Amino acid sequence: MSYAMFGSQRRGLGTQRLLLSLLLLSVWEAGSGQVHYSVLEEAKHGTFVGRIAQDLGLELAALVPRLFRVASKGHGDLLEVNLQNGILFVNSRIDREELCGRSTECSIHLEVIVDRPLQVFHVEVEVKDINDNPPVFSLKEQKLLISESKQPGSHFPLEGASDADIGENALLTYRLSQNEYFSLEVPTHSKQTKRLSLTLKQYLDREKTPELNLLLTAADGGKPELTGTVQLFIQVLDINDNDPEFEQSEYKVRLMENAAKETFVIKLNATDRDEGVNGEIAYSLMSVKPKGKLLFILDENNGELRVNGTLDYEENKFYEIEVQATDKGNPPMAGHCTVWVEILDANDNAPEVTVTSLSLPVREDTHPSTVIALISVSDRDSGANGQVICSLTPNVPFKLMSTFKNYYSLVLDGALDRESVSSYALVVIARDEGSPPLSATASVPVEVADVNDNAPAFAQPEYTVFVKENNPPGCHIFTVSARDADAQENARVSYSLVERRVGERALSSYVSVHAESGKVYALQPLDHEELELLQFQVSARDAGVPPLGSNVTLQVFVLDENDNAPALLPRPGAGGGGGALSELVSRSVGAGHVVAKVRAVDADSGYNAWLSFELQPAAGGARSPFRVALYTGEISTTRPLDEADPPRQRLLVLVKDHGEPALTATATVLLSLVESGQAPKASSRVLAGAAGAETALVDVNVYLIVAICAVSSLLVLTLLLYTALRCSAPPREGACGPGKPTLVCSSAVGSWSYSQQRRQRVCSGEGAPKTDLMAFSPSLPPGLDKEVGEERQEAGSNHLGQVSSIDFLLFCSLC
Repeated sequence: MSYAMFGSQRRGLGTQRLLLSLLLLSVWEAGSGQVHYSVLEEAKHGTFVGRIAQDLGLELAALVPRLFRVASKGHGDLLEVNLQNGILFVNSRIDREELCGRSTECSIHLEVIVDRPLQVFHVEVEVKDINDNPPVFSLKEQKLLISESKQPGSHFPLEGASDADIGENALLTYRLSQNEYFSLEVPTHSKQTKRLSLTLKQYLDREKTPELNLLLTAADGGKPELTGTVQLFIQVLDINDNDPEFEQSEYKVRLMENAAKETFVIKLNATDRDEGVNGEIAYSLMSVKPKGKLLFILDENNGELRVNGTLDYEENKFYEIEVQATDKGNPPMAGHCTVWVEILDANDNAPEVTVTSLSLPVREDTHPSTVIALISVSDRDSGANGQVICSLTPNVPFKLMSTFKNYYSLVLDGALDRESVSSYALVVIARDEGSPPLSATASVPVEVADVNDNAPAFAQPEYTVFVKENNPPGCHIFTVSARDADAQENARVSYSLVERRVGERALSSYVSVHAESGKVYALQPLDHEELELLQFQVSARDAGVPPLGSNVTLQVFVLDENDNAPALLPRPGAGGGGGALSELVSRSVGAGHVVAKVRAVDADSGYNAWLSFELQPAAGGARSPFRVALYTGEISTTRPLDEADPPRQRLLVLVKDHGEPALTATATVLLSLVESGQAPKASSRVLAGAAGAETALVDVNVYLIVAICAVSSLLVLTLLLYTALRCSAPPREGACGPGKPTLVCSSAVGSWSYSQQRRQRVCSGEGAPKTDLMAFSPSLPPGLDKEVGEERQEAGSNHLGQVSSIDFLLFCSLC
């Protein structure tokens, strides 16, 4: 803005003052503006009100240098501005009733001033009402004098309660304590002239009931509601007299809100048909609602009603004045009337916004351009002050469309997604075109209703569960859980098994799943020897229409327990598994000669199927010339036999697995010592063949060792490669049927168990069919390694170049 330079000194002092006033007025108009905030009354100290510096377009760093300050008439300590961040906050307790009384609109007007250059802003902070005031009766006890001659249906006015709040928080309802004489007649909104009163239901009998004490309770419409009570003391009079009567039961008067004190309102006149003292009348104010008894005064002799205080239209538009005319009889009788005083408004009203909901909540699949609500605005002022412009909160998928003068439609302007935003707090702002403009806001909460557009989802596509065999029936083995991003019924998930066949049986005979909790139960004891892996799917479906679902895969590995004792195998060709093992032994055999072999098998897996053999001490403590190999079960001599050895040897061999606790079996071996010439021919041929085989074995010793080493190295390399491929490969379906084996470490001493799901015989051809084949590495515990070394040393002394029994077992196992 440009300013004219003062070039002439001959102008008068009055002209200079006029130009200076115009200059200050221009600066004021350039910096003036208005920002609107709202805050609930009784808000705590420090409650955020608004970013006043940002909303006024001021830099935070310039607040202090430019002498930023806030001024408010009479309310300077209620609100304060933090000069560090430019935030307007609550500084002290705000009581809406103290500030604005019962006015529907209550605001704190702030004047924000900054210098260099001078700017002035106007900020309006609307104080919103909360239900913090209970209904209050002006008296703790109301006394009524009622003649016993009163007819049923007679009405007796009562002084009602007043509530300092506004709106629903001040909407009062009344209830009367239970009694047989009186009922309560309450005022209604449709008829403002109807007043609170008692209605007589039946004749009073002073001799029977000389007085009544009733409790009148007033409750407001707030949530939660607040109540107030007053005690009604009713005295029944025995004299049948006339009550004073007013010319009218109700009077209506209009007053401007700026009426001066002692302004005449109305002159009331009541008459009494009695004579003398009983006809002399005195006037009194019973009550002025709401809270206006000090605003009016009544002459008790002539009945003139005058203004006694300052009236305010924004505080109260109507006053209900209860006047009582009492005669001077004994006992005195009274008549009542109501004076309705309407306060006329000056031009100081802000716009009013009314929202009519049509289709709430809004489904998230609602198409754009759908009408959500109807909005109407009004202003009780006239002219430019009554013309209103309406706007909506920005950055929301809604818009306002004008349908008629001061009527708008709230329309959906974009797609909705309840899972992203479940509700919107829309604010409709109505601003009139007055100077300065006044505005009002209305909140439109829009809830987004859910549709079933999300299927239940599991955290993982597959779960691995380990269960020990021989579990109790009905035990809980796992819990599946799926989450649905929808709400209510659309998010209520139920679970079920995806039925399939497991071998010749249905999956539901093995496991079940609880429909609500997702807990999976084993219906029967699982047997590792029968089923090592049970793979199945659980389905999760929501309760939407149509329902959506998803599946998750469970792999249940049945872990082996030592529940099978070692079983003794018959000697090859024996044809049966019962009885003791009998062998003929020549007395001419040397130390380390194998004379018999105990064969056993265990139906368990891993360590539970690793068998060891122990020779039980002979009766009487005699040392036996035989011993049993720890892991092969071969019985061999510990020294050359002589004539002193008994001809019949009874050996007890304990077969024990490595489970926890270990299970055992006992084998009885009967050895008959005979002279070399007495051995059967078949035995001779066997010994001769063994001697020939021994000679041949010595010849090919070198080649056999090389072959064993080569085959073992190749097999170890193949197992390592296969293990790596199995660990990296994803799980396959149908794991309960025949499938590829799984290599797992099951020993602390370096042994490996090679488990298959299809039964097969061990490579040596001895024993019953087994599920698991064990291959033990040579890295044995120190004690066992020493014993095996001794066996090898003794065997090497008798069979030069011959592979030890442990190596031979290892070779067979690796096969």
